[in-house]
Amino acid sequence: MVPVLRMHEPLRQLQTWRAGFRWSRLSAAAQKEIAFWAVVSGAVFFLFHLHGNSQEIATARHSLFRWLGTRWTGDYAYGMFLPLASLLALWWRRREIAAATRRADWRGAPLVALALVLHWLGVLAQQPRISSAGLILLLWSLPFLLYGWDLARWLVFPAGYLFLAIPLNFIDSMTAPLRLFATAVSAGVLNGFGLEVYRVGAGLFSGAGNAFSFNVAPECSGLRSLLAMTALMGFYAWYSQKTLWKKWALFLCSVPVAIVANICRIILVVIAAAFFGQETAMGLWHDYSGYPIFLIGIALMLLIDRLLNLDYPSAWTTLKNRFLASASS
Repeated sequence: MVPVLRMHEPLRQLQTWRAGFRWSRLSAAAQKEIAFWAVVSGAVFFLFHLHGNSQEIATARHSLFRWLGTRWTGDYAYGMFLPLASLLALWWRRREIAAATRRADWRGAPLVALALVLHWLGVLAQQPRISSAGLILLLWSLPFLLYGWDLARWLVFPAGYLFLAIPLNFIDSMTAPLRLFATAVSAGVLNGFGLEVYRVGAGLFSGAGNAFSFNVAPECSGLRSLLAMTALMGFYAWYSQKTLWKKWALFLCSVPVAIVANICRIILVVIAAAFFGQETAMGLWHDYSGYPIFLIGIALMLLIDRLLNLDYPSAWTTLKNRFLASASS
């Protein structure tokens, strides 16, 4: 019989959790450790909040966190969710972290120093992205220094995942090649389906009169879906795969998955224009087609996940037996 969680159970569990973590019930060593980390966290926060940014001071002042907030828009809007995802990853690994052997490891000291140097160089060079990398490295290297590798290894992904939240300017230069590639493939697929189109640069034009003409703008290059899919598949790969090579394989597949999803979107917009007119295609369908296309990306992600975990010898044996059975009948 499946147990039923009554409505008052979550409240009771929360009260139990709060009662178990009352300050007065903690040991003196635990109180000192919490106080120490409160001081360290406050120092790190004020360092990067008051002296973390020397660029665009008019909008972000001197805060690295304010600067990140101003950059997490447009193609990088997904960035604001990645710290929450890292916290979720920490929560899922809370038992392993709590059970880890804690012993100071001085190999973390050079990494702490490197993190502070990166921050200093970032402020000096007016490059908040370098300071952001220094902050992430500091968040990982401090526990490594104080508690050792046995604990720090569980923090590698939650900390490393935050690097995807750093907005990088050079990625914007990818819009032009992405547009050209997407339009070239879309034109080939559409002509293969019998819908005559020709391509000029990043534009797609009807081969049968003036039925439609599209220019794939930089906003439609697929960069936004590429970045968002990279972040999503990175987290899913860490969560779903058990071996390191499968984690990396699924994560690296995020690039072709995002490109394929964007090509599907362009193809569907052109097909909608051919059947319902360009005005209809550029209206509601163009504005909201990103949502079903993102679902296509998720479906491809799940398919790749299934293929990575498929037992190929058993699948081949099953397929061979079915073929022999059908041939004999």
